Amino acid sequence: MDERRPLAERMRPQKLEDVLGQDDIIGEGKILTEIVKKQEPVNIIFWGPPGTGKTTLARIIAKEFKADFIEISAVTSGKKDVEKVVERAKQNWNLKTRTVLFVDEIHRFNKAQQDAFLPHVESGLITLIGATTENPSFEVISPLLSRSRVVIVKHLSKADTIEVLKRAIKAEKATKRVSKAAIDYLAELSGGDARSALGDLELALSLSNKIGVEEVKEAAGRKVPGYDKKGDKHYDNISAFIKSMRGSDADAALYYLARMLNAGEDPKFVARRMVIFASEDIGLAGNGALGLALNAFMAVERIGMPESGLILAHVTTALAKSKKSRATTDAWYAAQDLANKTMNLPVPIWLRNAPTKLMKDLGFGKGQKWEAGFHLDKNYLPDEIKDTKILP
Repeated sequence: MDERRPLAERMRPQKLEDVLGQDDIIGEGKILTEIVKKQEPVNIIFWGPPGTGKTTLARIIAKEFKADFIEISAVTSGKKDVEKVVERAKQNWNLKTRTVLFVDEIHRFNKAQQDAFLPHVESGLITLIGATTENPSFEVISPLLSRSRVVIVKHLSKADTIEVLKRAIKAEKATKRVSKAAIDYLAELSGGDARSALGDLELALSLSNKIGVEEVKEAAGRKVPGYDKKGDKHYDNISAFIKSMRGSDADAALYYLARMLNAGEDPKFVARRMVIFASEDIGLAGNGALGLALNAFMAVERIGMPESGLILAHVTTALAKSKKSRATTDAWYAAQDLANKTMNLPVPIWLRNAPTKLMKDLGFGKGQKWEAGFHLDKNYLPDEIKDTKILP
């Protein structure tokens, strides 16, 4: 084993059964185990966070297929690289050898580059395995996606990350050098990214003979939260925030608020979603909620961070604890649906404007009076839908 390679590279599992943290896709009856068992090539898109084993899984599958494994990165490769792969695959085809092409960060290839794979994937010349941290529904072209199985690769749990670290420490013959607290801290710090955990461990081992929590902190430095304001984590966190308020769980709502703000999310974005929530989910159950949310938005605009965090926390708690009603929301959707279906129905004549004498003579606006709260004992909807109730 080449000791010059990074620790994370040296510790890659060589068999499916050695891969940790992916019980949903590995094991008896699970998709990857069955693909390997049947020995039938399947195009796969691995979707998951960094450091969870996407590249490792691709290599293991190719090895099990006894295939020629070609690995490229969409960050550094272009169309010419794809053409070279195709030529090599044609040679393999003549030698009756399978070609597995692994494209790391496949979402970084543009449409034209992804299109270049398509005919060769369709013909079976190439078995494609892609890896992406972004939602493939948005980042991978539909024809390629429809010919592939999307396999979700999960964050490692803390327990699985600890096991990865213990394996590495044993392999490095460093069991007596690393404290249990340091291992626990490394796992906590990694956020389920095994590569990050192993990188921090390797650096700590190179810097100190005895590794405790302080040595890990020195090696790891300050971790920047894994958060892309235009990516999945942006949408996942705001979704969890809204759903926590909807579920009246103020603790969870505050937690997701803190995650977003700590990662640098725009506080005005959060405040805008709270304004919408106040009408959409609280509505008539708490008419003051909308005013509170609007005041929060204006305060955030005027004050800025970090103090705006206090304001957002205050209003988040109030909205989460408020009674909820979707009566007006449901009624609005129902009204829109009804309006779309009946746009051509005439407005009743007595409700129409009557700016001329002729129109008044024809009954336009008949019976109307300019008085507060004036009401005629008639149905205000068009005759064809006069009995429809929109509000519950």
